[in-house]
Amino acid sequence: MVTIRLARGGAKKRPFYHIVVTDSRKRRDSSYIERIGYFNPTARGQEVKLNIEMERFEHWRSHGAQTSDRVASLIKSHLKQAEAA
Repeated sequence: MVTIRLARGGAKKRPFYHIVVTDSRKRRDSSYIERIGYFNPTARGQEVKLNIEMERFEHWRSHGAQTSDRVASLIKSHLKQAEAA
């Protein structure tokens, strides 16, 4: 099954996550099919906290990809912020 989930990067105690499309049987940080965005939980000031290519996200969702719980909540909050702006 194809899933859309987070892959961790960054330095120790400075997490940075890529939002990736991958096979659910693969390890968290192993190879992936496509990288469709990123999430920076430690963003400050003018730094972008969440960036996602919604066209690619919708493409993979239409082809049956499942989202992880965390990615689903990030997308939901991203859409709320987009509506408010």
